[in-house]
Amino acid sequence: MPEENVYKFVQINEHSITPKYIQIANSIVKAIKEQKITAGYLLPSINDMCYELDVSRDTVDRAYKYLKRKEIITSVHGKGYFISSITPENQIDIFLLFNKLSTHKKIVYDSLVSALGDSAAIDFYIYNNDFKLFKKLLKEASKNYSYYVIIPHFIDGEDHAAKIINEIPKNKLILLDKLLPSILGNFGAVYEDFEKDIYEALVKAVLLLQKYRRIKIIFPFETYHAKEILEGFYKFCTEFAFESAVVTKIEDEIIEKNTTYISLMENDLVILIEKILDSRLQVGSDVGVISYNETPIKKIILTGITTISTDFKMMGEKTAELILSRSTNQIAIPFNLTIRQSL
Repeated sequence: MPEENVYKFVQINEHSITPKYIQIANSIVKAIKEQKITAGYLLPSINDMCYELDVSRDTVDRAYKYLKRKEIITSVHGKGYFISSITPENQIDIFLLFNKLSTHKKIVYDSLVSALGDSAAIDFYIYNNDFKLFKKLLKEASKNYSYYVIIPHFIDGEDHAAKIINEIPKNKLILLDKLLPSILGNFGAVYEDFEKDIYEALVKAVLLLQKYRRIKIIFPFETYHAKEILEGFYKFCTEFAFESAVVTKIEDEIIEKNTTYISLMENDLVILIEKILDSRLQVGSDVGVISYNETPIKKIILTGITTISTDFKMMGEKTAELILSRSTNQIAIPFNLTIRQSL
């Protein structure tokens, strides 16, 4: 019979979006690495495990099959599942914390997972730009992770978040998407240079932008987007003599002729397009539209929307490179400008 305390090591966190079967497998791997479970250890039956953890039989079955594929456990007909003599000593345990899950963040996640392959076990969490949830998840996280990969975007509480992040050993920390100047020490990062990126993207589009007299950027009062975006926007407008304005609530905006609108968020883009269509102004001549973050649908909407976007696939790949090479380099991911009919 398996030891009763095995269930102390197998944990399922309802806040995590990591599939439950992966959470079970990761918990067993961690227990092996920490020598709480040794080679030859008899695991509970699938029925016993699903009963104790209050999960479906399929969930435990998938966890055991996953561990068998990685040769971490083996099964003996009529006896059960055993920890094999092959231990995952070199497996990297990653605490991955995103501010939200979007199409673009999924690209980052997928490319990170693909680049790491079987060398890493990832516990994946979303804090929805909520500082309190961010704090809770990090405080409850195991201290035994190899890496903490964090996207630090907040509507408020950024200063407090920095204090918590500074408690993480810097050789285990990778900031993703955004650098925080208050994070001290030598740590890894794969980030966007928000001020530089928007400025340089607009410079590349300046000849088309000169068809319009003014540029407005949709930047809500309460947003997690970096304020450096506004700094780069104002720098460009001042240098190239464009009228500029910030739209904090697109619902109240009256669409103006000879204006280019820059939309950061998908929901605002939908409202902007609806308003432009109602105004009967011609996109690409009367009104310009630029959207953040490339998606396939933007090739089609309004016969093509101009985008400025970072390379999210590269962001995931470079993060994996830092982890696998145990590097503390800080890598800026460049922006791409894709010009279409909306400008």
